[in-house]
Amino acid sequence: MSTTEKELRGSTSIVGVAEAGLGEVGPGVSALQIAGEASLAALADAGLKPSDVDAVFCHSAFFTFPATTLSEYLGLTPRYVDTTATGGSSFVAHLRHATAAINSGMAEVALIAYGSNQRSHSGGLATSGANLVPSYENPFGPRMPVSGYALAAARHFHEYGTTREHLAEIAVAARKWAQLNPAAFMRDELTLDEVLSARMVSTPLSVRDCCLVTDGAGAVIVTSTERARDLGKPLVPVLSVAEASRHMNISTTPDLTTTAAKESGARAFELAGLTPADVDVVEVYDAFTINTLLFLEDLGFCAKGEGGEFVSGGAIAPGGRLPVNTNGGGLSYTHPGMYGIFLIIEAVRQLRGEAGDRQVADAHVGLVHGNGGVLSSQVTALLGDATTL
Repeated sequence: MSTTEKELRGSTSIVGVAEAGLGEVGPGVSALQIAGEASLAALADAGLKPSDVDAVFCHSAFFTFPATTLSEYLGLTPRYVDTTATGGSSFVAHLRHATAAINSGMAEVALIAYGSNQRSHSGGLATSGANLVPSYENPFGPRMPVSGYALAAARHFHEYGTTREHLAEIAVAARKWAQLNPAAFMRDELTLDEVLSARMVSTPLSVRDCCLVTDGAGAVIVTSTERARDLGKPLVPVLSVAEASRHMNISTTPDLTTTAAKESGARAFELAGLTPADVDVVEVYDAFTINTLLFLEDLGFCAKGEGGEFVSGGAIAPGGRLPVNTNGGGLSYTHPGMYGIFLIIEAVRQLRGEAGDRQVADAHVGLVHGNGGVLSSQVTALLGDATTL
């Protein structure tokens, strides 16, 4: 009898996580180099050796044939490789693919990795001239991707009365979490007034509504939960992962204020047998402040149109009702081109109780939500600790 996806709940666990090259590595340090460093550090965190790895999942715009190139760099000979590329959501999707490969017997130990030297390579600037793919949008000269997200924000403002002050709450909350994280790129004080008075990039989004441009690499090790029990770290089982996509170009989305996270989130909760009320810590892809608001609504933490009020008054900051982006997020912690893998890393540290000053008390269930393109690809994962099995 075939195994259903619901029966895969908790069958694999994350046993190692690490970052490398966060911030600005400078000239002469490649994206592949720091991806390799993060991979070796994650294996050490898991108590495993490179020779234990038989599956490699990697996506990067900074070196070609990512999984094959990284395997060569590390001296690996995997029997399973996956370079699924859905933008920043890729690495959360890789969790699902790794679980499938391990349960089918096609792999035993999976390495998921990413590396980028975007800040050093581009002189600290994000390119803005070309769209992600040729489209009907090109003749209008949008400053992509920020113009696409600004379009979604403007529509949310129009439909639901959301304000720039609501989005500023998200930026300030992320900075408050970053101030508790020694590895965060930006840790200086940030006020609501400073966000509101910051240079406008694409109305209604200012520079403080936009993610960082940094270097950085991350790696995650996944194996069967049975094998994970014999390793030294606390269990972090993968309870569910679900994927959904609606469009590539933002101009073709059927709804600017509702993302495919509505579908991926609902499926992830169903597969895990959980609800938003069960989640202790939330890590969502905050390339722009509007992302956090949209995803909190679409994932069911509040009703559609109520995100602005939901995040107000420090509700998602340290000490608030819902811990969101507890490392500082892409807005203040790091954002090296794609951010999805760092969502997983932070959730694992919270569930292991390894987050230091930013540790959320009694964290048993963590939600990770990855986004790719311009609200294009949505992937939701629910992770737990040993009590959730």
